[in-house]
Amino acid sequence: MVRSVGPVILPEAPSHRFWDRENSFLFAANAAFSTADFIVTRNNLRNGGQELNPVTRVFAGSTAGLAVNFAGETAGVVALSYVFHKTGHHKMERAISVLNLGSSATAVTFDVMRR
Repeated sequence: MVRSVGPVILPEAPSHRFWDRENSFLFAANAAFSTADFIVTRNNLRNGGQELNPVTRVFAGSTAGLAVNFAGETAGVVALSYVFHKTGHHKMERAISVLNLGSSATAVTFDVMRR
């Protein structure tokens, strides 16, 4: 026997304000780790080291260029998180910040260990 079925309505995902406590903490942590990454990278380059990230290497010729790179990275994390927030992908919104935190923490640790 064949029976027609109506569309399934899924419950709405829980929503939150973009600048809630968790995002504010994640963005502040991202800014702090990007600043730390900038500082250890600049010191590494001044002492004869080289930048391993091919994207950042383009900006490694000057302190201002390096600062713009890391500030742009932080702004990009916030912007991409906002896009995911507006499209209802709240887990991805937070995951972008966590992923960048891990990346920056790894870079800082690597640079500090190679001093």
